[in-house]
Amino acid sequence: MTAFTGLEVRGLAKTYAGGVPALQGVDLRVPPGLYGLLGPNGAGKSTLMRTLATLQRPDAGSILLDGVDVLADPHHLRQRLGYLPQQIGAYPGVSARSLLERFAWLKGRTDARARRAEVDALLDQVNLADAAGRAVATYSGGMLRRFGIALALIGSPRLLVVDEPTAGLDPAERNRFHRVLADVAQGAVVLLSTHIVEDVQNLCARLAILAGGRVVAEGTPADLAAPLAGRLWESVVPHGAPLPAGALHLAAAPQGTRVVVHGARPGDAFAPRTPGLEDVYYLALASAGLADQAEAA
Repeated sequence: MTAFTGLEVRGLAKTYAGGVPALQGVDLRVPPGLYGLLGPNGAGKSTLMRTLATLQRPDAGSILLDGVDVLADPHHLRQRLGYLPQQIGAYPGVSARSLLERFAWLKGRTDARARRAEVDALLDQVNLADAAGRAVATYSGGMLRRFGIALALIGSPRLLVVDEPTAGLDPAERNRFHRVLADVAQGAVVLLSTHIVEDVQNLCARLAILAGGRVVAEGTPADLAAPLAGRLWESVVPHGAPLPAGALHLAAAPQGTRVVVHGARPGDAFAPRTPGLEDVYYLALASAGLADQAEAA
């Protein structure tokens, strides 16, 4: 039997001290390309990312990369992994170029000329070439995020795990990062963990929605949205007017509150709505009993 090409997660479970379950039997099958992992804060996304990056072991389950058991051979993954966590630290007084070169050396880039060429290319890619000699500890939040992206891309990773990647980026930087991800995904498995629906909608061919440590929906954005056709209605409720019961989600509007309802049409003021990934996301969380988390996200 031919091994699956890509990332396989089977029955992954993790419970923290105090009996708090973070992952409850997560199954994923991720081929090369961009794959989105959507979920609110506390859904278990960061726990899953840290586990995939071999920073912690699960209580149960398995992880395979191109058929290789990652838990049995973590070194195999680490040599092929790029990881961008939510928070990035830096040694005081050390420049971006020096840190990147050190990490490139640790990734096996022992030829000095090739290592410098790779670091120069990455600095250009994330628009930090002009600030390469500055200490990373002096970088702004957006610059630090871009430095983390370069760090994650050292060694041309087979698996790139990015946790809330566009946090702290302005729109231009965000678009640049999206282009970088799309380029990397031509030859790698890229797992994009976020609570920003638009990032997944614009980038990912497939996605999973995680809530309460479980996968509550999985598929392509179009396939997940298709069952909602003819079942969504929207209207703007004026300021001060009562909101209809059972609203799927709410959003601020200049004239009041934009309301989206799932199911029967609540009244003539409600027009049909074309379903999108945002609606899929809110309905999946509501169905999982996490409607409050959906609104908070």
